[in-house]
Amino acid sequence: MRFDASATTRINTRAYERGLRRALGGMSDDVKRAVDRTRTDVQNEARRRAPVDTGRLRSSIVSRAEGSGRTVGYVVGTNVNYAAAVEYGTAPHVIKPTNKKALYWPGARHPVGKVNHPGTRAQPFMRPAVEMAEMFFRANLSQVRAGRGRR
Repeated sequence: MRFDASATTRINTRAYERGLRRALGGMSDDVKRAVDRTRTDVQNEARRRAPVDTGRLRSSIVSRAEGSGRTVGYVVGTNVNYAAAVEYGTAPHVIKPTNKKALYWPGARHPVGKVNHPGTRAQPFMRPAVEMAEMFFRANLSQVRAGRGRR
């Protein structure tokens, strides 16, 4: 079974553009820059919140810009097969061997035909990061408006 976890956010910048056009005489790359900074902020927040065992999940979280013109957005996600199970948790389930007749792991008393897994609790990392997108965007936009750039 393969789980992929990703989140997509689109920010409609038209309302912000109108105000910026009045203030700056046209929209511009400043709003796009604010959206791109927001993309990076959401990606970094998801990485910060991702639980770490080996670090594979955290390091797999990436983002990319999408759209053009007045509709700009981004995708933040991961391609590790267990990301959704970490984000949402799992219900109790039975684990059975797929390639062999029995399961065995170091420390087991003997090979077993199945294991009753108790499930795992959810450890959300992507959803909380996405929920912060508007706050990040407003902060980044205020920096643009104030003429202060970062990064």
